[in-house]
Amino acid sequence: MSSHSSCEQLLESEDIERMDWPARSPDLNPIEHEWDFLGRRLAARTLPPVTIRELRLALQDEWAEMPQQLIDTLILSMGRRCETCLAVKGDHIPY
Repeated sequence: MSSHSSCEQLLESEDIERMDWPARSPDLNPIEHEWDFLGRRLAARTLPPVTIRELRLALQDEWAEMPQQLIDTLILSMGRRCETCLAVKGDHIPY
C-alpha cells in the first residue's frame, strides 16, 4: 500500500475534504512575511548583528517583539490567499 493511498484513506476516514491545489503556490507561506518583518527589523538596528550568536539573540528579541496583530492578520488572510492562488492556478498572487 502506498503512502499516498494511506493518506487518502485517513482523510476519508476523518471526513476531511481535500481542496484541488495547484502544484506551485509561492505566495501561501505566511512565514515568508514574518521573515520579511524580522529582516527589516534587523536592518533597522543601529548595531546590526555580526556573529552567529548575536544574530540568534537579535532574532529572538525581534521575534518576541513581533506584534500579535501581524500574526493574526496573516492567519486570517489564508482563506483569501487560498482562493486567489486557485484562481491564478498557482501563479504569483498579484499583490
